[in-house]
Formats: sequence, structure tokens, C-alpha cells
Amino acid sequence: MAKQDADCITLDLFADERRVGRPRSNPLSREQQIRVNKRNQLRRDKSSGLKRVELKLHASLVRQLEELALRLDVCRAELIENILQDYFHTQENKNK
Repeated sequence: MAKQDADCITLDLFADERRVGRPRSNPLSREQQIRVNKRNQLRRDKSSGLKRVELKLHASLVRQLEELALRLDVCRAELIENILQDYFHTQENKNK
């Protein structure tokens, strides 16, 4: 059997060192892949009208949000968005 340098999928029978796991399918390091994926995610969010907001909440409040989100079968971000929309909707109705 002849050695094929272009074959990246099959095991290298002539290599002294065997590597565990899948063969490498991306030329970028994992750190670079994560950075590129995050950049692409931010672009997708921006193009669909989403804007990132960060806030710090007490752990007990976060726990309550997570429990309520689990009961309502929604993600925590969606729950917070719904709470804010309901709040603004009630404020608009009060001012009318």
C-alpha cells in the first residue's frame, strides 16, 4: 500500500504517533473558530434587529427567572423580553 499525502481522512499507517479523535476538518484553531462563529452570530443578530444588552442581577432573581422560564417552556432571554413588553404595554395603557 502506497502512502497518499493528500489523504487526510484515513490513518497515516507510517506515522509513529497516533492521534485520538476525529481528523482535523477545519484549518483554524478552536479559539479562532469560536471567534469567527461569535462574529457571525453578532452579524445575524444585528441584521434581524436584535441588540445585545447586559445587566447584573442577584442570584435569587436569576433563579426565579430560570424556574419561571422552565415552567413556561421558554428561554430566559425570551421570558425577560416578554416581561419588558408586558410592562411597556401596561404603561402605555395607563397613560391613555
